[in-house]
Amino acid sequence: MSGTKPPRQEFPDSDPEDTSEELTAVVCLESDLKDGQMMEVEVGHHSVLLTRSEGKYSAIGNQCTHYGAPLSKGVISGHKVRCPWHGSCFNVHTGDLEEHPGMDCLPCHKVKIQNSKVYVSVNKKTLRQEKRLRSMGTAVPGVTHTILLLGGGAASLICAETLRQEYFGGRIIMVSRDDLLPYDKTRLSKVMNVESDSILLRRMEFFQQYDIEVWLRKEALSVDTDKKTVTFDDGSVQGYDQLLISTGCRAKGLDVPGMKLDNIKMLETPEDARQIHAACLGCNVVLVGTSFVGMEVASYLIDKASSITVIGSSELPYQNTLGPEIGKVTMRMLSEKNVKFYMNDNVIEVKGADGKVKEVVLKSGKVIPADVLIVGIGIIPNSGFLRGSKIQMDAKNFVPVDKYMRTNVPNVFCGGDLATFPLAMAKYQLVNIGHWQMAQAHGRIAALNMLNKQTELNSVPFYWTVLLGKTIRYAGYGEGYTEIVMKGKFEDRKFLALYIKNDEVIAAASLNYDPAASAVAERFATGKVITKKEAESDDLSWLQLS
Repeated sequence: MSGTKPPRQEFPDSDPEDTSEELTAVVCLESDLKDGQMMEVEVGHHSVLLTRSEGKYSAIGNQCTHYGAPLSKGVISGHKVRCPWHGSCFNVHTGDLEEHPGMDCLPCHKVKIQNSKVYVSVNKKTLRQEKRLRSMGTAVPGVTHTILLLGGGAASLICAETLRQEYFGGRIIMVSRDDLLPYDKTRLSKVMNVESDSILLRRMEFFQQYDIEVWLRKEALSVDTDKKTVTFDDGSVQGYDQLLISTGCRAKGLDVPGMKLDNIKMLETPEDARQIHAACLGCNVVLVGTSFVGMEVASYLIDKASSITVIGSSELPYQNTLGPEIGKVTMRMLSEKNVKFYMNDNVIEVKGADGKVKEVVLKSGKVIPADVLIVGIGIIPNSGFLRGSKIQMDAKNFVPVDKYMRTNVPNVFCGGDLATFPLAMAKYQLVNIGHWQMAQAHGRIAALNMLNKQTELNSVPFYWTVLLGKTIRYAGYGEGYTEIVMKGKFEDRKFLALYIKNDEVIAAASLNYDPAASAVAERFATGKVITKKEAESDDLSWLQLS
């Protein structure tokens, strides 16, 4: 429940003599909220989420700790509220984070019912704090057990944090080939002229405070699972008791003549993003690939480059993931901003002058002028260093794991983009999903199982992509869908697409239809089937649309 707020009186913040540590306000009448409802209330100009769940009133911060979305516009289900923007979940009674992509918990406030009125008290010291770090331990002297985390991305970071939240007292070493601490990679294609410092997920003081060693600019060359050692590119060897492999993937290059020319770019790091931004200003840009990242880069460059041309090998963008209708909407949105598309085509040669890109030659015979060529045609797993080890890889060189994130070798775990894992909501089908939130979930589950706290992976995939300031949200796993049930209209740019397979909804994509994607994700998470009949019904109350 959201919308209008009830009339309220506030005190004692208006009392100049008040020296108490708390600010208390009457926020509503007891009858204003029914069980399973929530509302935004204010205490001293501070936004608070008041919920009534399982007969109990609770008050927590109202701003999601991920990007600050108002949780009152989200979805409440049992003791959990799910963010309308990116699907983070919080416990309404404690404020604790229960699902990523958020990383921090919410402040929790006192609630009192007196004379049929609901009072909320906020500690003045924490009034401005919109995030709360979960309690964490540090290394314990004398505990020699070493957990080695290969890769500096989301899975490794969350694994390290979860280990300390569970009071693991041994040594934690995170090794990254990057020269940066873990950062928010989802920002790179959305805000390309970005200062590295502004997207760091945690600062060095955090890692020092909780005894998490971070080794930067260092890459694993080989793993010996019998000796339990990893050899690195600087010649050093590190032993481990337990190992997480989350080295991710790298961008795939174009295998055509002319790829050694200058101004051919691939997006992997903040430095790449800044270079792309600088190189494209006022220039003719050609972008190869119509992935989510490619479309985001095209969208970002619209008011910066003098021309943008996109080359795609399929008929439409995202054809195999979101389907033709959303691909068409995306093409139309970008075409209206003068982005040109050459679909069902491929680059066969890149021609240059003075060592720089000058034009791109397509299979169809078209020649496109280009000052900058950006390549985004797919990924290659960073698993070469596992060759020769006992760690099993599949035909594409990804690493299969079970629902506990364990590889075939005891005490060796894998997570993030490199892992192929059983997806609970898809009847445990083995999948490879390169979503940020999924990598975080992998890290958490790996950590718990390293500590013998047996926990299965059951997160629902949630993804978002930003085009021209509009966000398409996606929940579930739509591979193999046979039809789409539509709410709203693609052409109005306000829609919810429900993907159907075997008369059940298996995924949803939405634009300007919040919190529908989160409502669908929540249904998947609770294991409740959404039938085709329910999807087609005009009754949308289950979507908790405000």
